[in-house]
This record gives sequence, structure tokens and C-alpha cells, in this order.
Amino acid sequence: MTATDPVANLQTLIRCPSVTPAEGGALVALEAMLAPLGFEVHRMTATEPGTPDVENLYARLGDDGPHLMFAGHTDVVPAGDEASWRHPPFAAVIEDGELFGRGAVDMKGGIACFVAAIARHVARHGAPKGSVSFLITGDEEGPSINGTSKLLQWAAERGERWDACLVGEPTNPDQLGDMIKNGRRGSLSGTITVQGVQGHAAYPHLADNPVRGVLQLTQALMDPPFDHGTDSFQPSNLEVTTIDVGNKAVNVIPEKATASFNIRFNDTWTEETLKAEILRRLDQAATAGALRPGRQPVRYQVAWGARASHVFLTRNNALIASLSAAVESVTTRAPTLSTTGGTSDARFIKDYCPVVEFGLVGQTMHMVNERVALADLETLTAIYEAFIERWFANAEL
Repeated sequence: MTATDPVANLQTLIRCPSVTPAEGGALVALEAMLAPLGFEVHRMTATEPGTPDVENLYARLGDDGPHLMFAGHTDVVPAGDEASWRHPPFAAVIEDGELFGRGAVDMKGGIACFVAAIARHVARHGAPKGSVSFLITGDEEGPSINGTSKLLQWAAERGERWDACLVGEPTNPDQLGDMIKNGRRGSLSGTITVQGVQGHAAYPHLADNPVRGVLQLTQALMDPPFDHGTDSFQPSNLEVTTIDVGNKAVNVIPEKATASFNIRFNDTWTEETLKAEILRRLDQAATAGALRPGRQPVRYQVAWGARASHVFLTRNNALIASLSAAVESVTTRAPTLSTTGGTSDARFIKDYCPVVEFGLVGQTMHMVNERVALADLETLTAIYEAFIERWFANAEL
């Protein structure tokens, strides 16, 4: 086997059961692919109290010139009920032109293709006139604490600097060439606690029902809309994800009620301005209505999520143009630039260099029978190889 074959690369990676946070042999396999190409490979284990240790990998080819980073993760979500799979989820079976396995799409497939692309480039042209690095982590599907953010910090402290980054997440909704992600919305979470007075459901005048209050407050968060979107982003959207009173008795008015929410926000907002707007809405709603007529305003507290994800938009023309041209040269389709979807580890990378995302079709990611067409692996490898050539050519201008 040579690293120039994306199918063989992916089969090797899938056969490593690297369910977050287990390394599962995936980084060992990746090191074996990269070292023969001339990459200097480092393994780094990140720790944080209260979280599992995570193994990560950083590899670099070259020591000067323009520096292109490829970023991704080898950890995968659990397979679920393995009996429901057509083939064992870590067997990497090929059937009818498709390769089955957990991580085939998200995102071992993208890693396998980029390895094949750089291996082909080295075989045909030698090492790039600059540097290429792999930043591969093991907890993207988990809490994302001991992965990309810490590996970036570790590498930067060693003197690493990057000019651009491509993340190999599955970005295409229907077919390769559909979409490049050139930004991501921010994400902010919180939990509201409304305090009431517990009592008997038959004697409501002796109690204050916090459910009334939590409904008033959550309604104020969901309506009116926070904004109507911008040129690059869809409207910000807040969803109430849980409402709970912890009450198992139907004849007891609960003492308190909680509601959790998450908002995906665009570049109209920063974390600070968004928190201020949420508190303004809650204060207004709490003052406007009590739990019962004639009672005091709603009493509430807000606990914010541990870490917000910040909105970002990449405007680096050389990076976007190189990737767009590479995609169109291989697929004949001009990809759409998009900021839709959830968060990714690009939210950490954007603090170090311009970053975009492009990878496989994501229709089966996280599903039973996750799979990828062999033809798509070859096409993505061709796109990545064309991108490597174009980006280094543009970087020299």
C-alpha cells in the first residue's frame, strides 16, 4: 500500500476504532502514512482536570516558505447498535462502489484524501515550495477541550506559524463541488432558573408557580427575531432546548423551573452584545408579568454556558480563490460560499490564520451505515491536489 491511494488510506483509518476520546490506533496509522513522505511527526497528549486525556498529532513537511495547514479529527461518534449496520462499522467493507464504516464521511475520509493528495504531489513534483502541516485531533466529536485549541497553542509556542488552513469536514450537501464553508455562526448557550413557591395544586393562592414565569421568559427570547440576517449569514436563531421542573407529583406546584437555550448567531452580534440583549429581554419580561396577578415580578437567574463559539467570516481571497478554482477544475461546478450549519474546530483556527472548510458529501455522517462512494474519494483527492498546487502558486505571487 502507498499513501497515494485514498481508499486504502481510509480503510486503514476506519479499522481503528477511535471513538472519542480513544486514539484507537488512528494516529499511529496516520503517522505511518506521513513519515515516509518526509513529514516530521509529533504526538501530543492534552489534559484538563475533569476531562479525559486526548492524544493529538502534528506533522510538518518543509521548514520555510508559505505554510499551508490541513486540519481535522480522527475521533468518531459511537457506532450505536452495530447489529443495525449492513457491515461491521469498523470493518471498512466495500460494497457496490461504496466504502462503509464509522468515520467514512466525518471525517476520516477527508484526512485519507488529503494524505493521498500530498503524497501524489510529492511523487509528481517533489515537496511543495513551502510547508504543509497536518493538525489532527482526537476530541472534536466530544467536548473539544483537549484537541484543536490546545494543539494549536502547543504548536504556536514551538514557533509554528501558518498562512492558511483547510479543514476537511464534510461540507457538501448533495454532491462534491456544492459548497465551501468560509465562516461559521457563533453559538451561545444558557440556562434560566425561575424561583417560585412550592405548594398544593388545589391551593394556588398559597404558592407561586415558576412554570408560568419560565414560559413568559422563554417566549420573550424566541419572539421577536433577533435580526433578519446579513449578507453572509442567515438570521440568528434561538431555540429553547429543555424545560424542566424535576416534579414527579401531579398535585404539587414546583419550587423552581429551569429552561435551557442555545442561539446560533450571525455577525450582527458579539458574545457581549448578545448576552446584553438576552438579559434585556428577560428583565423586560420578568417585570411585565408576575407568576400570578398581584404578585411580585418573576425572579430568575441565568447561568451561561462554559464557552461560547464566536462568529467568524474568512475573506482571504487567495485561499478562497485557490480552493474554488480547484473545485471547479475537477467537478466543473462553481461551489457556493456558505456559513450554514453548526460549529467546527475552524472556530479555534481562525485566531491563527485564515481558514475554510471543504470535504465530502455529508448525507450519511453519524448515521448507521455511514458510507462514502469510492468515486467521491478519488474526486476529492484530485480537488485537494489541485488546491495544493494552486495555493502555493498563488502564495508565491
